[in-house]
Amino acid sequence: MQKEEAQKLLFLINPVSGGKNKQNWEAVIRNYFRDLPHHPEIFILTGKGDPVSVRHHLQTVKPDKVVAVGGDGTIKLAAEQLLNSGIPLGIIPAGSANGMARELGIPLRLEEALKIVLDGNIHDIDAIRINGGEICLHLSDIGLNANLVKHFEDSDQRGMWAYGRGLVKVLYHKSYMHVTLQTDTETIRRKAFMVVLANARTYGTGAVINPEGNLEDGRFEVVVVRKLNLIELLKMLVTHKPFDPDKIEIFHARSLEVSLYRKAYFQVDGEYRGKIRGLTAEILPACLRMILPG
Repeated sequence: MQKEEAQKLLFLINPVSGGKNKQNWEAVIRNYFRDLPHHPEIFILTGKGDPVSVRHHLQTVKPDKVVAVGGDGTIKLAAEQLLNSGIPLGIIPAGSANGMARELGIPLRLEEALKIVLDGNIHDIDAIRINGGEICLHLSDIGLNANLVKHFEDSDQRGMWAYGRGLVKVLYHKSYMHVTLQTDTETIRRKAFMVVLANARTYGTGAVINPEGNLEDGRFEVVVVRKLNLIELLKMLVTHKPFDPDKIEIFHARSLEVSLYRKAYFQVDGEYRGKIRGLTAEILPACLRMILPG
């Protein structure tokens, strides 16, 4: 029997991910590797100076792989330090929604996710650069959903009941945005409730906002939600059929400039970023190595 080659793994653990039902991730991970030849190194994120600390650990540990243990914010933090490094990033889903993990097909069970970290396939995926700075791996949006993200961040309540109450409140106060979109190929002017910059397909709730999404195609989609009705919502949540273009339009882009008549709510990968009057975005093709199921 061929001996398994030892891997040096750097685990970045967010101890506040996952709401109330938190595990002692460090103990569980060390126990898993107790009888295996691999070398797990653990770094606990503190929320203060984490990017600098992660870069320091990358330089000193020199891992074969990095593993983000947390939700979408933890994955994004790890990814921003690994761009174009050639070091693969794995995921242990430990957040509340785990939108990116669901998008990539990473199982929620720890043992299954760890097996993918050790034996999964490595793919080079794209990211979206926002305003020349931070990256978006998953979904960013302006308008309705970003308002909901803000409401959720401001609330001390979690779970689907709290999410549902927030959604009702946001829908009741919804308003149109007047927006101009300049892609690398065309200019689009619309009245819309929401504009999504979509590298991926699905929100953490399971709603498919971008059926055409592909993390490896060297472009992203701009989804313009012009009208909201029950049929289009059912398409997002249940049937996943193509949207009515009179209500929801999808444009392909490699670069984008957004201009708004008035400031609107904005979020990146589930984190509220404030109100904006505009932004720029560009695709970063194949900039991040990800460990995915076979």
